Amino acid sequence: MAETQTNGLEVLETREWLDSLDYVLAEGGPERAGRLLQQLSLHAKRAAGVNLPFTATTPYQNTIPVTQQPPFPGSQEMERRIKSLVRWNALAMVVRANKLQEGIGGHISTFASAATLYEVAFNHFLRAQTETGDRDLVYFQGHAAPGMYARAYLEGRIPRQKLENFRRELKPGGGLSSYPHPWLMPDFWEFPTVSMGLGPIQAIYQARFIRYLENRGLKLSTDGKVWAFLGDGEMDEPESLGSITLASRERLDNLIFVVNCNLQRLDGPVRGNGKIIQELEAIFRGAGWNVIKVIWGGDWDTLIRSDRDGLLVRRMGEISDGQYQKYFVESGAYFRQNFFGTDPRLLKMVEHLSDEQLARMRLGGHDPIKVHAAYKAAVENRGSPTIILAKTIKGYGLGEAGEGKNITHQQKKLNDDELQMFRSRFGIPIPDDELHNAPFYRPADDSAEITYMKERRKQLGGYIPERKVRAKPISPVSESHFEEFYKGTEGRDVATTMVFVRLLGKLLRDPEIGKFIVPIIPDEARTFGMEALFRQVGIYSSVGQLYEPVDMDTLLYYKEAKNGQILEEGITEAGSMCSFIAAGTAYANHGINTIPFFIYYSMFGFQRIGDLIWAAADMRTRGFLIGGTAGRTTLAGEGLQHQDGHSHVLALSVPNLLAYDPAFAYEIAVIIQDGIKRMYVDQESIFYYLTVTNEPLPMPEMPHGPEVRNGILKGLYRFKASEKKDAKLRAQLFGSGTIMFEVLKAQQILEEKYAVAADVWSVTSYKRLYQDGNDCERWNMLHPGDTPRVPFVTQCLKEAPGVFVAASDYMKVLPESISQWVPRPLVALGTDGFGRSEGRASLRDFFEVDAKHIVLATLNALARDKQIAPEILQKAIKDLGINPEKPNPATT
Repeated sequence: MAETQTNGLEVLETREWLDSLDYVLAEGGPERAGRLLQQLSLHAKRAAGVNLPFTATTPYQNTIPVTQQPPFPGSQEMERRIKSLVRWNALAMVVRANKLQEGIGGHISTFASAATLYEVAFNHFLRAQTETGDRDLVYFQGHAAPGMYARAYLEGRIPRQKLENFRRELKPGGGLSSYPHPWLMPDFWEFPTVSMGLGPIQAIYQARFIRYLENRGLKLSTDGKVWAFLGDGEMDEPESLGSITLASRERLDNLIFVVNCNLQRLDGPVRGNGKIIQELEAIFRGAGWNVIKVIWGGDWDTLIRSDRDGLLVRRMGEISDGQYQKYFVESGAYFRQNFFGTDPRLLKMVEHLSDEQLARMRLGGHDPIKVHAAYKAAVENRGSPTIILAKTIKGYGLGEAGEGKNITHQQKKLNDDELQMFRSRFGIPIPDDELHNAPFYRPADDSAEITYMKERRKQLGGYIPERKVRAKPISPVSESHFEEFYKGTEGRDVATTMVFVRLLGKLLRDPEIGKFIVPIIPDEARTFGMEALFRQVGIYSSVGQLYEPVDMDTLLYYKEAKNGQILEEGITEAGSMCSFIAAGTAYANHGINTIPFFIYYSMFGFQRIGDLIWAAADMRTRGFLIGGTAGRTTLAGEGLQHQDGHSHVLALSVPNLLAYDPAFAYEIAVIIQDGIKRMYVDQESIFYYLTVTNEPLPMPEMPHGPEVRNGILKGLYRFKASEKKDAKLRAQLFGSGTIMFEVLKAQQILEEKYAVAADVWSVTSYKRLYQDGNDCERWNMLHPGDTPRVPFVTQCLKEAPGVFVAASDYMKVLPESISQWVPRPLVALGTDGFGRSEGRASLRDFFEVDAKHIVLATLNALARDKQIAPEILQKAIKDLGINPEKPNPATT
């Protein structure tokens, strides 16, 4: 009896407290109620040591209560009809493509679940131009691309023929790429996103780069937003979450994530035994984001309002995502029995609803009023980034063909009955006898639907997505910046890294382009000798410098400034690369010719962030990637995980990337000057990769003659011809990077000890030679009746006598890539294998790329040609101190 009375008293007390809170809410509003709750919590802790249990999440319900929903500004019925047309054409595009060509692929279910999320955004929020001339930037979810194409078709921007050729771009008249690809559709897509995880991290750094431009006075401060539409399964990618604290730390209220929480990945549930919305809420709330949950549609509002004791919301929180997925595919009766049937009070709440009504209860992500409220709250939020977690059903509308089922991501086809069901559900005016072919449908231009959607886009400044090159070409950069480097260093030892830093400093002082230079460093400025730039241009910080740096009394102290120019990103190659992409695409996205120079340990480029480099290529990014401490043997002491012998091999895979491995100061100057001209004066969609090293060496003067500059840019020129013109034994030695100096030593040894006259060639770019050779081969094959084209490397070497030996600090396959165009067999020395912690001399001996091994390779080639006796070769091995039994470095 006492227990019953106590329980009754607790119920009464709880009701009184709830009534009191309702009064405060009614009289003082949510802010007053929030302050009161905080004061009560603090008082309970101080007075009695009451500790409320920690929770990183809020209850499993909508963040925005129905009482705070703003009025919907458009016609819900008209937007529903437009959305249905988009749905149909997106589905028809994929279905037709797979009828015409089995297995061509495509995705229906992702857009089916996200259609409302996109339609509300298109009609009311995504601005192609703001009142101040800025605009929103949108990272569309890659698998939802059919929906974007279908909407552009209704807008009259994509013709029917291109929809017919979805995923068949090589057909007459052209087609549509599978996913967002600016390289393939340069007037439509802006950001490639379907390599999942790259969209979220790029969006974060894009939003931060906009603040960088504004704080540096390069762009007016506006209210343009960066939107990223994402999948809940995509959030498992480390790039999706790896930089979210940057967004909150920088207070990026211009950034909005919209996560389509349809609870499914490609093969099954995202968190079958958990709750992905709650998990993401905890992660992002903890990181300082504004989190808005859109879980339940308006059909649930009455039930939730009547849930005075919290029974319903508690039950909502008990169900796992896997079970919710089961509810989506079962009947209303199953839903009633298994969801509400656990408590008679819950059953009482829904007794007035039929099974059919229960089955039609919408989720928040399919309710335009709920979605609109979330978007409006997001764009009006200040001081933090926002993430919207919208609950949807994957394959929504597909019915038995895949709605909410594990197979829905792979669904490409619908039979006639399924097409009929979809057609009828969304009211598409297509007769039964035409359904089999899944025809496209577009109302007349003067129809109410087309007129409405065009008017909405007109109010928002134009169409999205749409890519335009907004920046004008720059004027050529003054030659005076580069002349210093043509003269050499007169015997002084200088690393090519310092040459680059010196040149960068001069470009930063240029009155025309200096302010547009964007130096990007992942916390290695001192490694690369760039600390002088701290004082010269400052390190960007959105809040300036709020502390006195520990090295304030030194000349080169760590200087942060709100208008600082250096993006010192911390230990994140991926984040730095995203800044490089944002800066390198600003010519299109912002109409500003920013010129990024991203310098990093070369080992941590193509190997570690190759997917982002590939995305940069797709995005038509411009700028310079600088691989510092490059090569397998130049980084003394660091060892296996830091020594790069393969980045230039991996660079072969990126079509619009120009890769150079310069040896001398003047080569760097010529390449960078040419790069600025081609990218920013001529506006070519290319970008550059240069490797530089930290090994101090004497920089020679640039040889005279126009063929030198031309050769530097095309990849090959003769740097130093042998003075022994009458020698019987001849050789041609190829060098690049710091191994060039080993080649020069080998030239001297060959001439002095073995009477071999060797010419030394500088190979600045094996990739340029490789591409040129293949271009010529292809042209000759396709034009058998015309005069054959001769590869540049063949032209250069056609009169060169003797054997050919190439030494590289990269894998042997790099020089071997041009061997078929060299007049005679090419011997390649390279650094195949793992690195070692050692000094440079020992490393070069280990990898067999030092001067003595170059000499041996040359003598061996002469012996194979029977120009010298084998005995000479055997004696040379002994004289050079080479151990013929040493382990093979490629496999050791």
